[in-house]
Amino acid sequence: MAMQTNQDQISRRFIKLAQVKAYTSLSTSEIYRRIAAGTFPKQVALGPKSVAFVESEILDWCDALAAQREVV
Repeated sequence: MAMQTNQDQISRRFIKLAQVKAYTSLSTSEIYRRIAAGTFPKQVALGPKSVAFVESEILDWCDALAAQREVV
């Protein structure tokens, strides 16, 4: 049961743009271009002047991109 709780915490963890850039190696402008195109996870509003990304969504996006490489 502890493993499930730990996994739930990871899936709900919010990360800022700097961490997203570190995970993906994409530039800020490329991240926002892909969000606008609907090909990258959108941010979550934390407040009127603060946004973050859901870490599990970013990691899932990275995994999906890597999986496409393996298929081709």
